[in-house]
This record gives sequence, C-alpha cells and structure tokens, in this order.
Amino acid sequence: MSDRPVALVTGASSGIGSAIARSLAPTHDLLLGGRDEDSLSVLAAELPGAQAWPFDLTNVASADLTPLARLDVIVHSAGIALLGPLAEASQEDWRRTFDVNVFAVAELTNLVLPQLRTAGGHVVLINSGAGLSVNPGWGVYAASKFALRAYADALRGDEPALRVTTVYPGRTATPMQQDVRRQEGGEYDASKYIDPASVGRAVASAVLATPDAHITEINVRSRPH
Repeated sequence: MSDRPVALVTGASSGIGSAIARSLAPTHDLLLGGRDEDSLSVLAAELPGAQAWPFDLTNVASADLTPLARLDVIVHSAGIALLGPLAEASQEDWRRTFDVNVFAVAELTNLVLPQLRTAGGHVVLINSGAGLSVNPGWGVYAASKFALRAYADALRGDEPALRVTTVYPGRTATPMQQDVRRQEGGEYDASKYIDPASVGRAVASAVLATPDAHITEINVRSRPH
C-alpha cells in the first residue's frame, strides 16, 4: 500500500462492488473483499494499488486482518436477495439473509472501528430501494435492508467522528439482478436497469466530498427509457 487512503470494498468480485472499486481506484488503495478469489485477483491486477482480500462474510472472524492495519473507508456492497411470500420463507432463509446483509456488516465494521476512528473515516452501506418501501414477495430481503438502514443511522449517531452514507440503488444491471429476475420468473434486460458504474460514481462522490460535507443518503434510480 502507498500513502494514499485505503478503502475496503466487500462484494468486489462483480456487480456494484466491482464498479465501486473502479470508481475509487484513482484516489484510493483498495482491498477487494469477497469469496471469489479468482475474480478478485483479476480485478486487483487491473487496478493499481489494489489487492484481493478473500474472506467469507458469514465467518468474518476467520479472515486475515493483517491488511486492515490502516483503513480510511469501508464500503459494504455484498448482499443476497431471497424472494418469495413470507409464508414460504424458512428460518434458514431469514438467517442466511440477515447473516450476510446485516450481521456481517455489523461484525466487520466493529472489527475495523479503531482504524476508522483513527482516520476519521467513512462507512458506506449499499442498501436498496427495498430499504425504503416493501413490495409483496420481498419481505425477508426488505426486512434485512430496513435493519441495515437502522444500523447506519445508529452508527452515524454513535460515531460522530465518522461519515456514514447509505446508498439506495434501484434495479441495477448486475449478476444479482439476473438472479432476482430468475426468482421473479421474468426476463433480464440489462438495458432497462442502472449501469453499476453509475452507482460507483455516486459512492465516489460521497467518499470524495470535502471534509465539511457529510452525505448521509443517496438515492439512485433509473431514468425512463
């Protein structure tokens, strides 16, 4: 790592996480977090000052924390979406969703709070439109995103020296959206959705805001075609 600020991006192997990493690469050294070590290594080779940091979000305690000796920004981009009526949601669906979308975020943030406090750092949480309103069939996922929104608001109050930003993207052209459309039984047309790079640039705008500014929330929606 250089003297540049350091950002950790989870879910960096694809989709929004990868786009965020690309948007921050000109200004930050990067730790690319996720489970797909091969994809992370390919992206790291593309971005100067980046290195892969493979780990399992559901087992944060097992991660090698050595690369996190210094940290200025953490972007929580990893997440899962399991859809269906609440009556059909199993306890495992609830646990798995909250493990990845909420509990891992809280655990990892707690692990790096000392470094973030030292840096006067920034926590960015990639939420969803489902963190603002709930549609039928989206109950489990939306519940996790409402919880993530509450976590961000509480962290912002508890840690006034940090900047905490929640980002609410609409439907975005990612592998996760492909899986969502499969669960919904519909076709996937990337042209109808937000370009992940647009979300990446929105995140960079919050991270690169001047020190006097604290961008607490960002809504990103697709424009009508």
